[in-house]
Amino acid sequence: MRIGELCRRTGVNARQLRYYESQGLLDAERTPNGYREYDESAVIRVKQIRHLLAAGLSSEDIAYLLPCADGETPELVGCPELLTAMRSRLTRIDDQLDRLARSRDALSAFIAAAERTGAEHHPPFDGTEAVPA
Repeated sequence: MRIGELCRRTGVNARQLRYYESQGLLDAERTPNGYREYDESAVIRVKQIRHLLAAGLSSEDIAYLLPCADGETPELVGCPELLTAMRSRLTRIDDQLDRLARSRDALSAFIAAAERTGAEHHPPFDGTEAVPA
């Protein structure tokens, strides 16, 4: 099938499909006139990629995981590449959550301090003053 049909069947635009191909996630044969031709398995492969991206995995992670993917959703067979990549991604997400929680706590403390000390010394903010970013 050509790229337009794959787009229709998966709901993914051609630009994304070409990106998946450039990342080694999707294979296409080239016809003599240069058109991409995908086999039937490309439909499932694109759906697998979309599900894995939705889980927060990078295209690099997905490249390791696809050999372990079975079915559209996909079900991931516990191969070593899969477990290593998923544990690594989970660690990165946990680190991001920790950083965000610390940032939130610090910002909350600044707001509380400003509310305690600044309210009696400054007129209320009416939204027209410039606020530094």
